[in-house]
Amino acid sequence: MSLLLNGLTGAQAAQAALGTTSQNVANAMTPGYTRTGVLLGSLQTPAGGAGVQVSKLLRFADSFKSVQLWQATSQLGQYSAGQSYMTQLEQVMSDDTANINNGIDQFFAALNAASVQPESGPLREAVLTAADGLVKRFDSLQQLFANQQTAIATQRDGVVDQVNALTQDIALLNKQIAGGRATGMNDAGLQDARDEKIKALSALVGLQVVDTPDGARSVSLKGGQPLVVGADAAVMSTSGPAALKLQFASTSFTLSDVGQGGQLGGLADLQKQVLGPMRTTISELALGIGNAFNAQLALGFAPPAATPGVPLFDTTGGTLKMTGITAAQLAFSSSATVSGDSGNLTALIGLKNRPMTITTFDAAGNAAGTTQIVTGDVFTQLVGKLGVASSLNQGSQRTATTVRDQAEEDWKSSAGVNTDEEAINLIQFQQMYQANMKVVAVANQLFDSTLQMLG
Repeated sequence: MSLLLNGLTGAQAAQAALGTTSQNVANAMTPGYTRTGVLLGSLQTPAGGAGVQVSKLLRFADSFKSVQLWQATSQLGQYSAGQSYMTQLEQVMSDDTANINNGIDQFFAALNAASVQPESGPLREAVLTAADGLVKRFDSLQQLFANQQTAIATQRDGVVDQVNALTQDIALLNKQIAGGRATGMNDAGLQDARDEKIKALSALVGLQVVDTPDGARSVSLKGGQPLVVGADAAVMSTSGPAALKLQFASTSFTLSDVGQGGQLGGLADLQKQVLGPMRTTISELALGIGNAFNAQLALGFAPPAATPGVPLFDTTGGTLKMTGITAAQLAFSSSATVSGDSGNLTALIGLKNRPMTITTFDAAGNAAGTTQIVTGDVFTQLVGKLGVASSLNQGSQRTATTVRDQAEEDWKSSAGVNTDEEAINLIQFQQMYQANMKVVAVANQLFDSTLQMLG
């Protein structure tokens, strides 16, 4: 009987091994699939061997490699989230039709032209036209910032919705895996699905993942705030331009999305480190030009010579606008008695090279103080800083892509299906099955022979 038992258990083990191998081959191209196998163990009795058994179904997953892949995916998501916005800003700000420096140059060129004949109506009209063009350039750029802020807010809300959907899915899979293990069910497919959900979640926000004894995985943010614990999932919501609210059971967390990693952190970093400082600088440049020009106009006179100067720009709303001044009201004269004087016009032209106070920011986007920059250099430096930030982000994005690809290949080296290896396994387990069936056949022949002898 031991011969028959050995053959039967061997054939059953070979069948189980062939089943896992065929499953691997069938899912060789399935994203996120982790190959499986069987662990064989010898059956022992006091009288000696009693065949073979499948001790355990194996899932060739490496937790460390999975964590490395999730972290790399999170970094790539962070650097990818804001690049399209920076590229758009670079294109617009370097375009001659929207370039602020070109608008400033055209405005002061019109002032220079007017200095030849300060009382000329057409030359004065040209100054107003150039001033209006400059205002429109500032308005266009500020509108682009506003549009980007709206787009980022929409994208941010979408990311939060995806986070909530994925955490709910992970919590459900945790529940199914824990329940399946209690009944002895093979949960390899559920674990694969959960790992894919965690990978997708890691692209949206940085994570910490901890395995629990019941087979579940607890997922939390980088700061430790829980997203998934067992079968329970938190609900994330936005509570401000850079604030998040996390509700888990009866506990509520309020936190910033800056530094969270993934797409959520990348969008927050873009707003904090790039868009915020740029909007402030552009606003300071616009208001600085407007206020300086208005202050200088107030010191001059318009024809007839005794008419006090009036503002050209309206800066009361925090944005640069035209006041509706007429060409004749431009106070180019510095004399109350000489109508053809152009002393104040000369002073107005000199404003281009006068320093203005501009806020400085550190690498994190926090205000660090102020500095004096010549009016004509403010926008040039701003475009340069944007180019550096975009270039550094692109470099980081390329590096993150390489790291992510390497992490994925490293994960595949242990968890992925190697079709050549599986082909060898098919042959070996087929031979194992055939050999054990031969043992069963021999055992049956011996049993029949014994019965004939006894009969």
